[in-house]
Amino acid sequence: MSVFCEVPQAAPVAVFKLSQDFNNDQFPNKVNLGVGAYRTDEGQPWVLPLVKKVEKIIVQDESLNHEYLPILGLPDFRSSASKIALGEDSPAIQENRVGAVQCLGGTGALKMGAEFLSRFYNGNKNAKTPIYVSAPTWENHNAVFANAGFEDVRPYRYWDAENRGLDFAGFLEDLESCPEHSVFVLHACAHNPTGTDPTQEQWMQIAEVMMRRKLFVFFDSAYQGFASGCLDKDAWAVRYFVSVGFEMFCAQSFSKNFGLYNERVGNLTVVARDADNLKRVLSQMEKIVRTTWSNPPSQGARIVSITLNSPELFAEWKDNVRTMAGRVLMMRAQLKAKLEALGTPGTWDHITQQIGMFSFTGLNPKQVEYMVKEKHVYLMASGRINMCGLTSRNIDYVAESIHEAVTRVQ
Repeated sequence: MSVFCEVPQAAPVAVFKLSQDFNNDQFPNKVNLGVGAYRTDEGQPWVLPLVKKVEKIIVQDESLNHEYLPILGLPDFRSSASKIALGEDSPAIQENRVGAVQCLGGTGALKMGAEFLSRFYNGNKNAKTPIYVSAPTWENHNAVFANAGFEDVRPYRYWDAENRGLDFAGFLEDLESCPEHSVFVLHACAHNPTGTDPTQEQWMQIAEVMMRRKLFVFFDSAYQGFASGCLDKDAWAVRYFVSVGFEMFCAQSFSKNFGLYNERVGNLTVVARDADNLKRVLSQMEKIVRTTWSNPPSQGARIVSITLNSPELFAEWKDNVRTMAGRVLMMRAQLKAKLEALGTPGTWDHITQQIGMFSFTGLNPKQVEYMVKEKHVYLMASGRINMCGLTSRNIDYVAESIHEAVTRVQ
């Protein structure tokens, strides 16, 4: 008898199971709107031209080797990544109270922040501190904090299903009523899965309540530049919170905006009260990294670092990012127009009001099931679709399928 005979079978990860089902489907007009990765109008992955150029630079650089990086990661990568989040002229950076940890993607940055908070935040109440994640949110948020030992992961109101927009009043009420020192995970831009972000004025109100109620800010920034096409616009909320005096964490991912999905390039930016507090925080982060991945891989971090530290390459990267963001915005406009032309019941304004890779369509689970089983259009059970999965070849079919699902299935 095996020592593993009592290990239960875990449920598959939904988004990867969806892709597997799509790959097994023999239907010629099938469409995958599930997985969160950019696709060209031909439905293919896109290696950014900028990335190809920098990879050649790395190959030809005889000074590089495969020695271990420092435990906290490539210094040039960490500092330049924090600068694009906080801004080149950030007072916090100039005051030497910003540090960073190179992590394995955005998930690794969340993990590192969660592990630190579970050990050192909120006195002796570490694991009992409530962690608030938006309803809905990226499903990994719940799991990352629970696996770090937090016993109380709660939802805060975010999505207004009836109006297909932000439940701002509910959001503020939850900020006002939660226990002091609670941790709130906030999506910096292009909220996943809804694509619905607060306005700048709403962010200011959120910050006022969080400061007054002594709540900890943990930003998740997975789509900077990819959302609007403008790095500064997509970082506005993060920079505003720093400007009004918050100590905070910001998990950054370069999967989407560099197309470096399998290189696992992430960064945890730490904004502390002063340099002394920062030094002690990073010393403990180093201990956690040592027992987690020991030190990080170099290739993806070098690509990002070389790009961000060269004005010419940086400009080329921003142009590549605008290309991706522009295609997503165009698909949003076309899908909305086609649904309206078909006379599909309901309002579809939310498709163009939302931003980033994903759209929360408003389709209910039965309508989603109809889309998958009858129309071979694969999307998440929540009704979330990846706008990058739409192309000029399939958008008519997808719009007609949505129309059919809405009119035939209640």
